[in-house]
Amino acid sequence: MLKAIKELLGLGPKVNLAAVAKSGAIILDVRSKGEFATGHIRGAINISLDQLSGNLKKLKDKEKPIITCCASGMRSASARRILISNGFTQVYNGGGWLTLRNKIS
Repeated sequence: MLKAIKELLGLGPKVNLAAVAKSGAIILDVRSKGEFATGHIRGAINISLDQLSGNLKKLKDKEKPIITCCASGMRSASARRILISNGFTQVYNGGGWLTLRNKIS
């Protein structure tokens, strides 16, 4: 049961997010435009979680790695599930954007 919950939230086996980012991953910030405007990871794409399903075409390559982030990790976990259910193959929950920024800097 715990394993299923971890996988649902994207907290499975540890992934070196710095290496994934350096390989050219898309950083997808799913916070609102207002939240994004207060600070974000340089180069991140902002598509709010409530707009993600209707904007999947902006993430053209379903094989390209994507690291999702938000304020705390909850919305980014939901975004990961949406992307995977739509055929994206390499999607990682980066959690909160500040924590992710420190990991990949």
